[in-house]
Amino acid sequence: MTIRVLGIDPGLTRCGVGIVDVRADRRATLVDVTVIRTPPGMALEERLLAVGTGIERLLDEFGPAVVAIERVFAQHNLRTVMGTAQVSGVALHSAAKRGLPVALHTPSEVKAAVTGYGSADKKQVQTMVARILGLAEAPKPADAADALAIAICHAWRGGPVAADAGGGTDTALTPAQQAWRAAERSSRTSAAPRRLAR
Repeated sequence: MTIRVLGIDPGLTRCGVGIVDVRADRRATLVDVTVIRTPPGMALEERLLAVGTGIERLLDEFGPAVVAIERVFAQHNLRTVMGTAQVSGVALHSAAKRGLPVALHTPSEVKAAVTGYGSADKKQVQTMVARILGLAEAPKPADAADALAIAICHAWRGGPVAADAGGGTDTALTPAQQAWRAAERSSRTSAAPRRLAR
């Protein structure tokens, strides 16, 4: 079984979009990656329209099973976070129009899934994305690699291939995947409900 995930790193000036196919054994293959760009001098509504049109074209062309978007979090630059939130809304709308499920993942979730470390830097994420996808180097700019990381994160954490039932063996996984699977197993074991004393 293979799942196709379209990952989005939302941004108004540069919106990264990456599409990956991920098998039940968690092996991932690059399908497409691009960055939708809009100039700062363009009217806001035109920029959002351009990003939305680009996302919709990719959704229709590649037919993903699910869309994964990086969750907006607090930033010092209010203008940047507003643009990111607006693009996220456009992406959510585009997916909803097509009846596609959407998942939101925090930056630390994405880093942990791809590198095994939730505080990894951008270079570490890019290096692991290239390794996971079997690429000679990470796609540039960073927004492109980030979009792929978001897609991979969802397939491994939230998608059907995140379950152990996929039939993959630990020996087929990268070290980061093995660490993540071990953490998942540990959390399932330790998450058994406990009766509270009254």
